[in-house]
Amino acid sequence: MRIRGGLQPMLARPVDHLPVAEPGRDAYRYEPKFDGFRCLVTVDDNRGVQLTSRRGSRFNEAFPEIVAAVFDYLPPGTIVDGELVRWADDRLDFVALQRRATAGSRVAGELARSEPSHLVVFDVLETAGRDLRPLPLAERRKILESLFSTIPAACPLTISLHTSDAAEALLWVEALVPAGVEGLVIKATAGRYVGGQRGWWKLKHRDTAEAIIGGIRGSLARPTHLILGRYTASGRLQVVGRTGPLPAAVRAEVGTALTVADEGHPWPDRLSLTWGRDPQLYVKIRPLVVVEVTVDVAVEHGRWRHSARFVRLRGDLRPSDVAPPPR
Repeated sequence: MRIRGGLQPMLARPVDHLPVAEPGRDAYRYEPKFDGFRCLVTVDDNRGVQLTSRRGSRFNEAFPEIVAAVFDYLPPGTIVDGELVRWADDRLDFVALQRRATAGSRVAGELARSEPSHLVVFDVLETAGRDLRPLPLAERRKILESLFSTIPAACPLTISLHTSDAAEALLWVEALVPAGVEGLVIKATAGRYVGGQRGWWKLKHRDTAEAIIGGIRGSLARPTHLILGRYTASGRLQVVGRTGPLPAAVRAEVGTALTVADEGHPWPDRLSLTWGRDPQLYVKIRPLVVVEVTVDVAVEHGRWRHSARFVRLRGDLRPSDVAPPPR
């Protein structure tokens, strides 16, 4: 099978509101945004299976049960797009998924039995060697549903929820957010699949939360980013996240509320403020000021995995009023 145009996933750009079609028009399709690993699956003409990450890394050794299921149920000459997820205790478990991805081939089989994963498939790029990417999404979805019509429910391959009803999609989000679903992916019904382009949209569910400012980037007079903490049950100030860049209009206002910490500040001199990055210097702040932020649902090791958005200072709240770290 020849992979036409290279194997790149189609991407989504963030939006702050849900695009809704005019009455009587089928302009958009909506799908849950799962908290997992993006995965392109190729079955070549000889039934060889390749699981590939968004950045081109190989997943075969880490997820052997998915390789086996693809071999058993998807025909030669097929490429599908989906999300690797791990369900545990009725919710998505991203930490366990990371453990699967980094454990190494020596223990992959053991983890496949003790922490099995699923592949949620939401698009098909080729089947029987036919390039489907130029087809409208609506037609590709029908072909995908046909591919899954004979796959048993107990299989680790599953087809994603999919609707043209925006109200139904919003109900999904409300129902599935407690399970770790991040929001919605919105796609044009007539849209083609163009690898590497941001031709879809993503709307993340975000909650309002409070946290304590424990550090900043930038200057005290005009901080650019806030480093956020919460007290654990034992009284330890734990880092729970960081904001994105503060709006220029509020930087001075926030700065006037802050005081540089004394030597008793509990955090180290350097912190890793972005996942996978080296620890960086920052300005320690006396943990007295509470801030309201919006955060998405993804949590990892007691921290919000994505940056929070500043909403306002909460001068009416004390640090003791803030909830413990997220779980």
